[in-house]
Amino acid sequence: MGYRNLQQCIDALFQTKQLVVFDEPVDACLEIAAVQRRLYSVNAPAVLFTNVKNCRFPMLANLYGTQKRVEYIFRDGIEPLRKIMTTVSKGLSKDNLSLPPPRQWLPLIKSCYCALPQRRFFSNSAPVLANQTFLDQLPQLVSWQDDGGAYITLPQVYTEGSAGHWGNLGMYRVQISGNDYLPNKEAGLHYQIQRGIALHHCEAIAAGMPLRVSIFIGGAPCMTVAAVMPMPENISELFFAGILGQHRIDMTAVNNTLNNTFYPVYAQADFCITGTLGTETKTEGPFGDHLGYYSLAHTFPVLKVDGVYHRKNAVFPFTVVGRPPQEDTQFGKFIHSLTGDALQNTIPGVKAVHAVDEAGVHPLLLAIGRETYLPLDKERRSAELHTSAHRILGSGQLSLAKYLFLAADDDPLLNVDDVPRFFRHVLERVDWRYDLHFVTKTTADTLDYSDAELHRGSKVFITVSGKPKRQLAETIDTPLPLRNPRVVIPGVLCAETIDIAAAEAQASAFSGLPLMVLVDDADEVSLSFRNFLWTTFTKSDPALDIHGIGERMEDKHWGCTGPLLIDARRKPHHAPELTEEPERAKRADAVAEKILQRFRAGGG
Repeated sequence: MGYRNLQQCIDALFQTKQLVVFDEPVDACLEIAAVQRRLYSVNAPAVLFTNVKNCRFPMLANLYGTQKRVEYIFRDGIEPLRKIMTTVSKGLSKDNLSLPPPRQWLPLIKSCYCALPQRRFFSNSAPVLANQTFLDQLPQLVSWQDDGGAYITLPQVYTEGSAGHWGNLGMYRVQISGNDYLPNKEAGLHYQIQRGIALHHCEAIAAGMPLRVSIFIGGAPCMTVAAVMPMPENISELFFAGILGQHRIDMTAVNNTLNNTFYPVYAQADFCITGTLGTETKTEGPFGDHLGYYSLAHTFPVLKVDGVYHRKNAVFPFTVVGRPPQEDTQFGKFIHSLTGDALQNTIPGVKAVHAVDEAGVHPLLLAIGRETYLPLDKERRSAELHTSAHRILGSGQLSLAKYLFLAADDDPLLNVDDVPRFFRHVLERVDWRYDLHFVTKTTADTLDYSDAELHRGSKVFITVSGKPKRQLAETIDTPLPLRNPRVVIPGVLCAETIDIAAAEAQASAFSGLPLMVLVDDADEVSLSFRNFLWTTFTKSDPALDIHGIGERMEDKHWGCTGPLLIDARRKPHHAPELTEEPERAKRADAVAEKILQRFRAGGG
């Protein structure tokens, strides 16, 4: 049986020496976030901070900080959930990519475990409704120095549509102070495109009614993972949570007597904020986000707060995002471990997909697909891979990808998780005249500023199949018309400037270097493959920044005869990178070291 609330999980981790209680003073403004970043980077235990300055609630850090701890927390629910997901996905046909109707898959869930949500209407005995407070009494977590205010970083935002069935649970950041928000009465709710809450909000606006929103914090860990799980629209995340947590998700309700509004409430949450969304927007942000940059200030919906509730001895869990990898990396790895086997049934023709965390997740996808359309084609040029690429870029949150590298399953040893080898496989085979395809002026990830316009950008997919076409260069053997050229991995070159005309005249010198990237600091970028991935794919928009030696257009198809050139230098419209203040960094180093010393000494 999984943990029914956060307190049970904390007790178990403490008893198994996977959690440290730290009772020295820490500040929720900047300090505790900097400490968390250090804890995650060294695979530290979870930490319960019991002495948060100017706040009576303890804060829980690094709960999901290692894959081993995540698997321990959900040890009872992993296999039942894999069984459910694999079986349901097998109900998909090649021509029908939607899930079977609920009447077919709900009995399967019941047969595995009785995980259907359970609702008790207007139950005053629900633990989360034991006490009331205000937004300014919650921990005022500020993660980065230029953040617009305090944020909730592990919220579970619950909304229901007009149909009245179990609703959407999503994780959308919530700004609870700063900017022009009325203290204790308003909060910023930053939901992005391709999120379930948008459908409910559109329905409410069309009906001329406010959308009721319940924001849960804490509770059973399965609810936090469910909030980040990309579920199809016809399946509520509450079912996922129930299977993973191996217990019913106990839902109750509260009625705000001031406006006679009913709110669904997760009974076992540590905190719950209730409120409504209308058509009013206010400036939200900036916020240091998971691509490693500030997402800038933009207008987003305003939550009109009606109530803030908390259970006795409530604990405030939090995370910190920034340049990957951070703690949220573990969510992606865990979800992939649960869903990877079902992928072949979900997207026909696709055998594996990897959203590369070091590149910011959404900017870069690697995939392996089937190539069977033209078995007698001696050139082995991609055909079915094109169909698969469009399916990937049309599937849920995968559609937010900017760069997709899709390889045929020619090599049984090819693995999307071995990113350097995958790049080598692609670059040995790619023909830039034919294998690169753009999607321009389309929607893009809200957090991606590589294009000058919010929510807008482009995509590109590269497909390769067949045998290698070239041997990749591992060194630079002749002078090149570049400033400070550096080989990152075989076949990949970074430099700070290029003389295009001279490069075209010297094209043969680049025969083993099919990919070149322009960067601001080639020495820094070439220090590690991780640096290359982050710089290249977060700082470039395909349509704006892809060029080539020997460019040409043929039947409106762009290609090049020489190396592909990606301009990943900083542009005026880019968002600022995240940095730490030196003095604050020193203090965070000291606190983190105290925690680690306590852990090494066997203290809980």
